[in-house]
Amino acid sequence: MSQAWGKSIKLHELGRGPRRVHLAPDEAERAAIARELDLQGLPALVADLTVRPWLDGAEITGRFEAIVEQLCAVSLDPFEQALSGEIAVRVAPAGSPNAARDEPGEAERDPEAPDPPDLLAGEAIDLAAYVVEHLALEIDPFARKPGVEFEYAAPPEPESPFAVLQKLKDQKP
Repeated sequence: MSQAWGKSIKLHELGRGPRRVHLAPDEAERAAIARELDLQGLPALVADLTVRPWLDGAEITGRFEAIVEQLCAVSLDPFEQALSGEIAVRVAPAGSPNAARDEPGEAERDPEAPDPPDLLAGEAIDLAAYVVEHLALEIDPFARKPGVEFEYAAPPEPESPFAVLQKLKDQKP
């Protein structure tokens, strides 16, 4: 959960149907998010989400767009990179029969099935935390500035012991 920025919606607010939410942190909040994600900066971040009732919880869908400033893993120069991503998450309140169950033994999961819903700690859904989480998943931990290539210099081949002996022989008068 993001400590840098918070925007919540209560489950009971969804009783009248889906809610569209536009999120855009201010400059101070973006700076705090950048520190949290170990970025050089976060010049832009916006998200448009739809939160709709789902069983006894909620379904959050939408999209975010951001510009992140990172250090190039090769040259260590700062550079900006545009990122975007889709958000699709389901949440359920604590004690919900629709929440994932932790059963002893091996868990068998269908990789094609939707993820189980996240369990809410209370009545509020922190939408900003989901945006920051999905942003963090899109960040390349070894980002390269466009056009920068890693130049690999091969080590010199070791000289043959016979070549060394030949050089010694050639040096004798």
